[in-house]
Amino acid sequence: MFEHQRLQKLEDYFVTLDQRRERGIYFYRINGCNEAIREFLGLYYEAAGKNGVIIEGRIPNPEEQNLNYYEEIMGREFCMDAGFIEKSLGKWLPRMKEGQRRQVASSICDTLAGMRRSGKNDNILKNAYIKFMCWLYYKFERIVNRLGDQEIPKILYEGAVSAYELKLLDILAKAGSDIVLLQREGDQNYLRQDPESALSCVLEMPDMVPFPEEFGIRYLRRELEKKWNREKLYGGGPETVNCTNAWIEGKGLEDILKEVPERGSDSRFFYNCFIRINGVEDKVTYLNELYQFQLKLGHSKRKLLILEGEIPYPTTEEIKEISRKNYRDQEQMLADLSREIRYTASAELEKLMRKAFVEVLSEAAEFPGENLNRLTNHAVYLLCWLKRYTPELFEHWKYPEIGCFVYLGGLRNGKEAMFVKLLSRLPVDVLLLRPDRNAACSLEDKNLYEMNYEQSLTVKRFPKEGQDIRMGTAAYHAERELDEVMYQDSGIYRNQQYGRALSVSLQTMYEEISILWNQEVKYRPNFAVTDHVVSVPVIFAKVSGVRDGQINRYWSDIHALVTPDTFVIRKAPHISPTDQNPMKAHVTGFFKNGKLQREKIKAHACYSYEFLREEIQEHILDKLQLLIDQRLIRGTFENGTEYTILAVVLNLEKEILRLLQRFDFTKKNPKLIYIHTTETMISLEDSILTAFLNLAGFDVVFFVPTGYQCIEKYFNREVMEEHQAGEYLYDLQAPSFQAAPSGTRRSWRDIIFKRGN
Repeated sequence: MFEHQRLQKLEDYFVTLDQRRERGIYFYRINGCNEAIREFLGLYYEAAGKNGVIIEGRIPNPEEQNLNYYEEIMGREFCMDAGFIEKSLGKWLPRMKEGQRRQVASSICDTLAGMRRSGKNDNILKNAYIKFMCWLYYKFERIVNRLGDQEIPKILYEGAVSAYELKLLDILAKAGSDIVLLQREGDQNYLRQDPESALSCVLEMPDMVPFPEEFGIRYLRRELEKKWNREKLYGGGPETVNCTNAWIEGKGLEDILKEVPERGSDSRFFYNCFIRINGVEDKVTYLNELYQFQLKLGHSKRKLLILEGEIPYPTTEEIKEISRKNYRDQEQMLADLSREIRYTASAELEKLMRKAFVEVLSEAAEFPGENLNRLTNHAVYLLCWLKRYTPELFEHWKYPEIGCFVYLGGLRNGKEAMFVKLLSRLPVDVLLLRPDRNAACSLEDKNLYEMNYEQSLTVKRFPKEGQDIRMGTAAYHAERELDEVMYQDSGIYRNQQYGRALSVSLQTMYEEISILWNQEVKYRPNFAVTDHVVSVPVIFAKVSGVRDGQINRYWSDIHALVTPDTFVIRKAPHISPTDQNPMKAHVTGFFKNGKLQREKIKAHACYSYEFLREEIQEHILDKLQLLIDQRLIRGTFENGTEYTILAVVLNLEKEILRLLQRFDFTKKNPKLIYIHTTETMISLEDSILTAFLNLAGFDVVFFVPTGYQCIEKYFNREVMEEHQAGEYLYDLQAPSFQAAPSGTRRSWRDIIFKRGN
């Protein structure tokens, strides 16, 4: 008789008899589940359906007609002898081979002998024998002639097994059948029949939880039907399937570098990885490890694709190449679009691609809120990406070759996550690197193996061979860590720490202008840093009139505000519509559908800001877009004023550009003083300039001794705080101002008592 053996892993159930460590069978009961058990039970259900018996609930007791038929064929004789039982089996189950009859007869005889030792009389033994014979004929006849074969038959039993059922299952196990008891209610009932667990073993695995309420044979049957339906969609399954991560040792890059023959030798599988590494183990060596990893992959001649930060969206041309129709349901859509996958160089790889495509989209279809239209769009994206990257990953592919796909950063959305899932089911190692632990990643998958390290490192480019490679020393990374301690939420800021800023105009009293003017913005009210964006409190004001009519003091107070970071305009208009502007002729091509065409602007021959820091160039374009979006300037999107705005902002004076270039968003901000002493109107271009500089972070103050309207003419709404400082005076001539020496500050007495310089 066959001996019960202990499992090393669940997959042992599917190993042929001669390939098992010892020629034995497995008889296990399962009282809970995890992902591995779910997957195993699905495969075991399928195997039992092909070569075995599936029992849901109890095995029905023989009915009267069953017993009558048995008596008609076999008579009423009974003898508890192995020879008698073997001869009876030959008559009752003629398809059994001689060796199988001998095994079953010996096993039945052994079971009945155990019942006799426990005190059962001959009448009970005879009834048990007849019950066993009827069950073998009516329930297990399809496997009795396969007992002990190389492909061992499988029995899957769900429910609370009875004493006689357990005895029959033990008979079949000893005769050469594998058995799984799926016990949703736990082990209590079983242990009443077999307190010592002598007949079967209980499965124990990490992370096991009770079976969900809906789980069972019916659930497995529905899942198998879904699988068969999916196979119909992609035209039959491939000859090989993925063995993902089961062979790895948890060493990350080392696992991926392992040669394919060393991973496994079963020709039914291709052996690949699906790994995400979060954080870094050592900041100093991380980039060099990636660089060496890339070199080793290159030397092994394996296909390698590296993407950084995004999977670029399909182009219009790529999308047009996918032929689509109007679909009535998901199955029709998948069946049609899966035909777009063609790989004539390998029929096997084409089947693998179609299978992965259908499976990934079928899983996505089960997400709450998913609909056919959105699912179709996902399918088109997957097809475009698959066509785009197939040459890099699968050119001249032959089994068992394994390519490698590396993604640096967090996956941005569900489409990218679906594509990565698709690749993980193909002959490709999928490696996701997320060195910055703060980077979001949209991928979740039960087959994903995750490695986590505590340290975080910002890496925007993968260190590839032939590129400019920069790697930090230990001291460099120590300094960056010190920066994180000193300059994060501490009120202390590193030079040029932030690259984005948002202006917040302050409402102040007139006297506060001189107090706030020379302060660093971080000390002003309403300063904040949120998500690496600085809120810069700025002054945007108009001062009308002259205090007490004292002209000398008036000019002295203005002069005190002129710092090295101040741009002064002494005469209106500063910019006239007729002034030469090389950008004016080209601006209509820089704005489309309400958006700046940034790359087109930067690439234009007349663009003159390329010498500025990249973040300042982006800052200028951000505020230009914002100024147009706000429709603050009268005529925007009505008479083409938006193009005048473009022309003015893209043709700033060099002195203003220099002020922007050295603007540190957490320190002192640049200034604009506009002195308007006459009846001459300020130009539209001047209004655009001052509104833009306000958004860009400048303090902007108009000094208008006449009290006349000036800039208001071109604004759609009130944006400046106006202060009535004193008596209106006319026909004044603004003196020439020189900036006060850097570091010069007025005393608090001068500020309070308004003493002239």
